[in-house]
Amino acid sequence: MQVSLETTSGLERRLTVGVPAQRIEDEVNKRLQQASKNVRLDGFRPGKVPFKVIRQRFGEGVRREVIGEVMGQTYQEAIMQEKLRPAGQPSIEPKQLDAGKDLEYVATFEVFPEVEARDLKETTIERHVAEVTDEDVDNIIEIFRKQQGSMQEVERAAAEGDTVIIDYLGKKDGEPFDGGAANDSSLELGSGRMIPGFEDGIVGLKAGDEKTLELSFPEDYHNDDLKGAAVTFDITVKAVKEQVLAPMDESLFEQYGVTEGGEEKFREEIAGNMKRELKNAVTASVKKQVMDAVLATYEDVAVPKALVDQEIKAMRQQMFQQFGGAPAQGLDLESLLPAEMFVERAEPRVKLGLVLATLVSEYNIKPDADRVRETIEEIASTYEDPEEVVNYYYSNQEQLNAIENRVLEDQVVEKLQEQLKVEDKACSYQEAISAGQAANAN
Repeated sequence: MQVSLETTSGLERRLTVGVPAQRIEDEVNKRLQQASKNVRLDGFRPGKVPFKVIRQRFGEGVRREVIGEVMGQTYQEAIMQEKLRPAGQPSIEPKQLDAGKDLEYVATFEVFPEVEARDLKETTIERHVAEVTDEDVDNIIEIFRKQQGSMQEVERAAAEGDTVIIDYLGKKDGEPFDGGAANDSSLELGSGRMIPGFEDGIVGLKAGDEKTLELSFPEDYHNDDLKGAAVTFDITVKAVKEQVLAPMDESLFEQYGVTEGGEEKFREEIAGNMKRELKNAVTASVKKQVMDAVLATYEDVAVPKALVDQEIKAMRQQMFQQFGGAPAQGLDLESLLPAEMFVERAEPRVKLGLVLATLVSEYNIKPDADRVRETIEEIASTYEDPEEVVNYYYSNQEQLNAIENRVLEDQVVEKLQEQLKVEDKACSYQEAISAGQAANAN
């Protein structure tokens, strides 16, 4: 077998492989000989069909089959001989297939980039430092009480935070415009759902009051016809409702899983959950900063297009499923969700994966079994039967691998933090949570 290798551009390689004709012919003859023992043709006894007839009848089909298999085998032999690490499947183009002549084909493919561990000592990241205070717990309890509370109609004037039931009609140059009218519309004052000035203009009105608001749409409004336009809204208030909080009683506590221990246990459970959320948020924020630092440090590392395409395909399928989609025959997801939607996020993901794989090998990191167990148990704790969930993860290799990869990634991040400069930043609970949410959103 003859092999020649050339670099066409960046990570792309081209292998030209030549296979002696004898290797093809020997395998073809071998298969035809085996077939001749069982072939049945009219006019011949079983096993007595002349080999010449066998070759004439089946030789071309067997030869095509052998050539396909030999190209696959010799491609693997060639990449091992040249010590190559292909990324994705090759494009194989036959050059010489004539019988009696050496087989020749060209395989074009991308290889994984060579990545070496680099120093991140000059990078500084922030670590949020916060505590869960009694006031933070009170704020969460108020949210819970609102969720379980009710809206009660009142006779007084509307204030911010109230919900009003209104009819409204919007006009531009004295004429109604599309989308500018509604009847019995429910609106929470202060929610920011309407254009600036709309909700403020209703504050102070009571049920039965009417008012005309003179407003302007924002310059960046999504409707070109209304950008910056001066308009009026005729408002009729039909009802004013205020939020009535659910009482702090056993019924409320049970809604959130506390069946005994009263208010003290309720607050204790909430505080415990908030502390876990705080820890996870701080970890997520630090992890995001470390990953950003890695991407910046390895900015020049090229990524194989084949791997980016694979990542785009996975992201497309994930998005489709998140919006309630299910695999459907004949559905063209590529047109529905074009690659341009994902490429900006897919390329950094692929690069990060390649770099982290290098660092795992460089630092000889293995998934910590105790941390894997702890992670699974933490996930399971949110379910009604935690033990059943734990058993599920350990009996499903795919799910277990996902958790191990997650733990492995966290271990790499912790290893990298030893190199980085980490500055603690005091902040409130909500600021730390918001930073964690922003990190998880990316």
